[in-house]
Amino acid sequence: MTASRALAGAQTARRGRQRDGLPVAGVAAVFAAFLALPVVTLLARAAFDGSLTQAAGSRAIVSALGLSLGTTAVSLVLTVLLGLPLAFLLARRRFPGQWLVETIVDMPIVLPPAVAGLALLLVFGRRGLLGPPLAAAGVDVAFTTVAVVVAQAFVSAPFFVRSARAGIAAVDRELEDAARVDGASEVRLFLAVTVPLAGPSLAAGLVMTWARALGEFGATIMFAGNVLGRTQTLPLVVYSEFQGGDLDASIAAAAILVVAALGVLLAVRAFHWGRALDVRTIGQG
Repeated sequence: MTASRALAGAQTARRGRQRDGLPVAGVAAVFAAFLALPVVTLLARAAFDGSLTQAAGSRAIVSALGLSLGTTAVSLVLTVLLGLPLAFLLARRRFPGQWLVETIVDMPIVLPPAVAGLALLLVFGRRGLLGPPLAAAGVDVAFTTVAVVVAQAFVSAPFFVRSARAGIAAVDRELEDAARVDGASEVRLFLAVTVPLAGPSLAAGLVMTWARALGEFGATIMFAGNVLGRTQTLPLVVYSEFQGGDLDASIAAAAILVVAALGVLLAVRAFHWGRALDVRTIGQG
């Protein structure tokens, strides 16, 4: 009898939770639809009205796509070369003013992109802080392809540094100590032990950094301009074609960016899913 009452009570509680959860589920469904509908509509419009096919013959879109892929690749390499040592320092060392360094690293994330572009212009522009010395050396940064790379690296690097820092900080120091006992140098230890163990976080940071660089608009147009074949990346094409009245070309360029963004998000989730699966497998072993 007691067991029957307990079962009945559990069923009643379950029905109550399901009934109480209906309003929450309804609100969640509405908001999810709100987020998904614009993206689905854009992709459907591009797929069914021939915009993507026309994009293959658009000089502006093809040129911008090539420029975007090239500049984001360069900015990603620079971010890794310069950001990985910084991430390691922040993860493993404690020093005066560390909070200030961390704040500076995070600053580009919260800055409006146009503000970031203006700030870069005030430093690297011809009349900027470093403009005259660079000009004397024969280097012109602002409104060139180099400016595109600098703008992309500036706004996207924090995503890699933050992710890499978290991954390195999570590495078990005892495994590194064991490698030291076996005679591994610090460089070999870092490459053979630390980097593989922090690999999922590093990979996720790389993917998110590349996606942010690919979608960069405000800092680029302020610091590099919008010159076809030289500084006009794919997001700038979306803006330019829309302003020029060619809605189909704007939709096609936007659809390419959306597909790239979706691919990035799926890749990030695959990395995290793979890491969780490895953890479960190790636990079961």
